[in-house]
Amino acid sequence: MNKQVQNPEPNGSRIDERAERVKQATSNAVASTKEAVDRTADHVEESLHRATDKAADAAHRASDKAAHVSERSREVYDETMDRADAWLEQAREYVREKPVQSVAIALGAGWLLGRILRR
Repeated sequence: MNKQVQNPEPNGSRIDERAERVKQATSNAVASTKEAVDRTADHVEESLHRATDKAADAAHRASDKAAHVSERSREVYDETMDRADAWLEQAREYVREKPVQSVAIALGAGWLLGRILRR
């Protein structure tokens, strides 16, 4: 029995060493996991920034294209309205210069349109 009482120190020392090793391994695992999580978070953040930049760039390009199309549409509309106004003015001038011929043309066009629509 005496031997068992004298040897608790070496067993206690081994337990302390093992506990210290487990503690160190746990600390290493936590540090390694933290580093991996940090790297992953950095990677995700970079990817989100790139995706956001691409989306913003695409939105800007689409907005610019829409503005260009809108501007071009307005120009075409204005040109068409100018042409229509010019044709209307030409028709008015023709009617002023040749009223009898204008009435005859209008009657002929009306008669022809009536014949076409009856069928």
